[in-house]
Amino acid sequence: MKKYRKLSKIKRKKSILKSRFFWFFIFSLLIFLAGFYFVCFSSFFEVKEIKVSGNQKIAAKEIEDLVWAQTERKIIFFESKSIFLTSLKNAQNEILIKFPLISQVVFKRQLPNIILTEVEERKAVGLFNQFDKNFLIAKDGIIFEEINQEMGEYLKIKNLTLNNYLSLGQKAIETDVLNFILLVDSKLENELKIPLKEASIVSSERLNVVTLEGWEIYFNLKGDAKWQITKIKADLQDYIPPERVKDLEYIDVRFEDLAPFKYR
Repeated sequence: MKKYRKLSKIKRKKSILKSRFFWFFIFSLLIFLAGFYFVCFSSFFEVKEIKVSGNQKIAAKEIEDLVWAQTERKIIFFESKSIFLTSLKNAQNEILIKFPLISQVVFKRQLPNIILTEVEERKAVGLFNQFDKNFLIAKDGIIFEEINQEMGEYLKIKNLTLNNYLSLGQKAIETDVLNFILLVDSKLENELKIPLKEASIVSSERLNVVTLEGWEIYFNLKGDAKWQITKIKADLQDYIPPERVKDLEYIDVRFEDLAPFKYR
């Protein structure tokens, strides 16, 4: 009896065109591309308006122009002004660099096509003086505006530890040191009725202030400001007669227990 080899059946490959997964992938890809085009290139999400608020000294248009410049994007060969592709981080950096007067910028996307820009302008807390130039200084120690003359409502502050010339937008005084100076100025005027004319940072540990009457007070910047003012009060109440205050040369409150003073 003849034996015949059993031929194995060859399984025919199923066409990819009949695969459900293939068509699902194609359908998903088309949906993604359509959504991408709608979001990035349709006029519906194209930025139409930029609204600026919070500005007082800076014209809104100047801020708007910087933001408009960041709305333009190019993807391959296509241009886009989509609200989603607008680089708000770059716009923020450009605004803060160009306008030292501005301390903070907050953006909000108001869909479908409006960008809200809220800025906060710095407010002066003192007058910083360097090399015969005067600058307004904010509470964070940043100088933000040069002025041609002294402004009487602000305390003049000098930082004698600086050797280099500062530009607008740079930090002139560390925040904790400036807070110390402002606290001293406020308490001397309001509690002891001693208005100040000038404050000079002599070193990292020493602050000299000049009163309107011309005499000085030496403070320790590393010490407690309130305790040092308490020692001034004790000197004025117990050791220095009111009629002789104008004759003072200085009161030195830098040391822990002593507050020596000297007449001219």
